[in-house]
Amino acid sequence: MSSTVGDSAPNAGAGDRLGFKPGMVVQELGWDNDTDDELRVAVEDTIDADMVDGDHGNVVDAVLLWWRHDDGDLVDGLVDALTDLVGGGSIWLLTPKVGRPGSVDAADIAEAAPIAGLSQTTTAAVSKDWQATRLVAPKTPQ
Repeated sequence: MSSTVGDSAPNAGAGDRLGFKPGMVVQELGWDNDTDDELRVAVEDTIDADMVDGDHGNVVDAVLLWWRHDDGDLVDGLVDALTDLVGGGSIWLLTPKVGRPGSVDAADIAEAAPIAGLSQTTTAAVSKDWQATRLVAPKTPQ
């Protein structure tokens, strides 16, 4: 019996939209009771594994960083998210959408990213309450 994604899974495909593939190691940071469990499941279904936490201790292909306005200094959070990230990997910064509790101003992200050594490449709505911003380390000349 095959499984098909239908309307009952609104975040299905979110893992694909974020560029995740089966076999990738994705580290999740900043999880709390307000995170979107459907989005988390969609990512884990896409990578065909559980996400790892901050204690993983090995390199990861991508980081899913849940961040709210009151979580502290965003630059520090982004630098910490780089700790286990493999070269060429990306950080998906998940923030509450504008108007939701804990939303982060887009200007704050635009300001924090370059200070942390990152470039902002993509922003996407990934769930009813959360948006995602893809951040990558700029390619350096060889």
